[in-house]
Parts: sequence; structure tokens; C-alpha cells
Amino acid sequence: MARFVDPLVVGRVIGEVVDLFVPSISMTVAYGPKDISNGCLLKPSATAAPPLVRISGRRNDLYTLIMTDPDAPSPSDPTMREYLHWIVANIPGGTDASKGEDVVEYMGPRPPVGIHRYVLVLFEQKTRVNAEAPGERANFNTRAFAAAHELGLPTAVVYFNAQKEPANRRR
Repeated sequence: MARFVDPLVVGRVIGEVVDLFVPSISMTVAYGPKDISNGCLLKPSATAAPPLVRISGRRNDLYTLIMTDPDAPSPSDPTMREYLHWIVANIPGGTDASKGEDVVEYMGPRPPVGIHRYVLVLFEQKTRVNAEAPGERANFNTRAFAAAHELGLPTAVVYFNAQKEPANRRR
């Protein structure tokens, strides 16, 4: 009998970025017309602009979204794990990330070598979050940020893969 194994476990997102959690909110992520599913491969050029991140939940609940790259600068030597790409706080439930407050402006994936995972983690807030941007994007820690802002465990997580695109050859 086949057993279902969570793609977040297979992709090592649970363990390396977040702890085991039970999803309690629906979150969909789309870059243009492409909906993201866990483990799919996207071209960095298709991810230059922020994705549309829709979340369920009640409008009076607030959420924080964090996007990181746990494979920076190289999957075989992730000395900058996690590299921070985006933080949006105070997103009302039942809306999308554009309705929240950017704490760290979106930076699209730019993997220098290898296949990188890009992880979007959603947390439900207990109260309004007044977070400050970290001093730098390298060596961010999603768990530490969540603990510092009393966010608890994630309510939803989605990740995708990207790798460096070959340079365009003009003829």
C-alpha cells in the first residue's frame, strides 16, 4: 500500500526552515497565471515581480508572510541560510499579501548555482506586528523571527525550486 509523504518533508522544508506543523489556513501562491505547487520548478525571470499570495481566514485575523531561500549561496554549502526575500505583516485574513505591510521589500530569486528552494511561510498573528527589517538579508532565521514576534507554528507553507537561467545568446 502506497503511503503519502508530505512534499514539505521530502523537500526538507520541514526540519531546515520550519518545524512540523498542521496546516490550518489555505494559502495559494501564483506568479502571473502559474499557480505554485510544492516542489515545482520556476524560472527566476518568471519570479521577478512579487507573487499573488491569497490566504483564507477571517478578515479580523492578521497574518505574517515570510519568503526565504535556505540554499544560499549554494545548496551544497548554504552558508547564508536562510536568505531573506520578503516579509509582509498584518495581512487581513480572506485577502492577499498586497493588503499587508511590507517589512522587507520583495526580492525575486537569483540563484547563483544549483537548484534552490524558495519557501513561503504564513503565520497567524496573535496581535498586530510592528516588526523592523533585519540589518541584512543573509542568515535570516524564520523560527527566530516567529519566536521574537510570538507567531507560533506556521499555518501554511508553500515552496518552489529555481535555478540560474543560461545567459541569452543573441544571434
